[in-house]
Amino acid sequence: MNVMTPSMLDQRAYSDAAKQFLSRAPRLFINNEFVSSSHDATIAVEDPSSGREIARIVDASDADVNRAVAAARRAFDDGRWSGLPPMVRDRTINRLADLLEAHADEFAELEAIDNGKPKGMAAAVDIPGAVSQLRFMAGWSAKVAGETTQPYTIPNGTVFSYTVKEPVGVCAQIVPWNFPLLMACLKIAPALAAGCTLVLKPAEQTSLTALRLADLIVEAGFPAGVINIITGNGHTAGDRMVKHPDVDKVAFTGSTEIGKLINRNATATLKRVTLELGGKSPVVVMPDVDVAEAAPGAAGAIFFNAGQVCVAGSRLYAHRSVFDQLLEGIAATAPFWAPRPSLDPEAHMGAIVSKEQHDKVLGYIEAGKRDGASVVMGGDAPSSNGGYFVNPTVLVNVNPQMSVVREEIFGPVVVAQRFDDLDEVAKAANDTCFGLGAGIWTKDVSTMHKLAAKIKSGTVWGNCHAVIDTALPFGGYKESGLGREQGRAGIEAYLETKTVIIKM
Repeated sequence: MNVMTPSMLDQRAYSDAAKQFLSRAPRLFINNEFVSSSHDATIAVEDPSSGREIARIVDASDADVNRAVAAARRAFDDGRWSGLPPMVRDRTINRLADLLEAHADEFAELEAIDNGKPKGMAAAVDIPGAVSQLRFMAGWSAKVAGETTQPYTIPNGTVFSYTVKEPVGVCAQIVPWNFPLLMACLKIAPALAAGCTLVLKPAEQTSLTALRLADLIVEAGFPAGVINIITGNGHTAGDRMVKHPDVDKVAFTGSTEIGKLINRNATATLKRVTLELGGKSPVVVMPDVDVAEAAPGAAGAIFFNAGQVCVAGSRLYAHRSVFDQLLEGIAATAPFWAPRPSLDPEAHMGAIVSKEQHDKVLGYIEAGKRDGASVVMGGDAPSSNGGYFVNPTVLVNVNPQMSVVREEIFGPVVVAQRFDDLDEVAKAANDTCFGLGAGIWTKDVSTMHKLAAKIKSGTVWGNCHAVIDTALPFGGYKESGLGREQGRAGIEAYLETKTVIIKM
């Protein structure tokens, strides 16, 4: 008798807590209650590690969006949140952080099941990151302040003039599928600290953790209507949110294509807009590096989260003298980054989020091959029982005209190129419509500063990559976005400045 052994790419069993949550009926979260949709349309929830449907969520109608926005509008206009003492807002946001921390293991599992990323990575990065966003911004509740200013043209003592900072109002927040909970908390935390109310729409591919967060929102004590969560497709529910006349601000993280569309649609009412969009981030490796350190760093820059990172180091520029050695070092990381199902405790890289994205990534690889690129590592998908896996891939013999070099793939695919001098590589690094992130590897501090000054990018990392901190502003140059999130700039994006001039 033959004994069947589980494939290394077979998903593990879910916990009882996860099964219980997945068995819930599709609902929306409006006015601190889970409510039914106005229609019966739903969207399938898939586990990318198996390709199987595991639940369904509401595909919100225009009426559903209107109901959520109306709840947020009432909650803002009557001051039930903005009128509270800042200390109370601070404590309430921190209670939400405490509850999220207490349920960290459950949220890490749900994120892994829904997105395809390893549970261990979600537990180490996504959940602590979400908690940090809440804690850092909670403290800003009591630190928002205006100033008194002496006028320039008016005689001293004839007027009293000052500025105040006020919450912008009702916010529509649309978050991506690559870091679902982290991006949700990055959006809601500054809005809440500023005194705004909001409607959050998670990505239709990954809505589970946002819906579970709704339970904690009620438990934390937020007044009804302050935070509303609707699920649904971007081209319907998301579009209605952006165009809604009672929405004062839109915050979006996602593709540049959709960001441009949102920006155009928001102009009808001149909504305030924050956009964090795509990237094609360069990683520059100078000849003086320790290749044993730089190679794993360059690999992590692209293979972390299966390359589904807006700042993924997808264009590698290595000095000619270390190019071959660096690629050998990256190739040596293949076993570490070999894709595994998200609940495998040994996993470092999981599945691609959906079949659509899986096919898109493989399509780019095939296009690169057709255009003349050579595969040094990967370039294919491992056999699985339905999971959306792609092997970590390195392409060489590429040129700037290839789609794999110019376009954001959002998968574990890096294109590697040689260079000879600083000006050459700076020009190549900037030869893109994007400008979100960049990495530089060198031991020479002078070279580091010179190159960091030349590269047009919202963030430049030295001897590391994708290091994000809640206190440091994050955003992009060029077509990588508008505005900044995190840090003081993050809460300023949710505030209006009012000038008051009183004749004495």
